[in-house]
This record gives sequence, structure tokens and C-alpha cells, in this order.
Amino acid sequence: MVSYYVNQKSLLTGEHEVHRSDCEHLPNIKSLYCLGSLDSAEEAILEAEKYFVKVKGCEFCCNVDAIT
Repeated sequence: MVSYYVNQKSLLTGEHEVHRSDCEHLPNIKSLYCLGSLDSAEEAILEAEKYFVKVKGCEFCCNVDAIT
């Protein structure tokens, strides 16, 4: 299992981006909310949708176009 985070600050498009803990593009830790240790990026995105209406996976570590 891997730890996942969602950025509490939205992108210009209004989406909140989900990242793996080992992502090279992880934003400042102060703006992140820990989603916990999960089995997949899909599961992390579904978890983030409990807190934010618009969510997307990071294109580098959580690129799952099938989930929205």
C-alpha cells in the first residue's frame, strides 16, 4: 500500500489533485490532506471525492482517466 495525499488548494480548473507520497510533483506539505495508505490511485481519488467535488489524479503519479 502507498500513502496518498490530496492538495487542499485547487488548480486553476477548480480541481483538487491527488498525489502518491513519492511523487516528484508533490505540492508543499502544508497544503496537503492525507488520504491514508490505499491500494490504488483509483481508490485514492474516490476517497478524495468525499472531501472535494472536483478531483483528478496527478498526471505523473495517479493518471487514471477512467475515474471521474
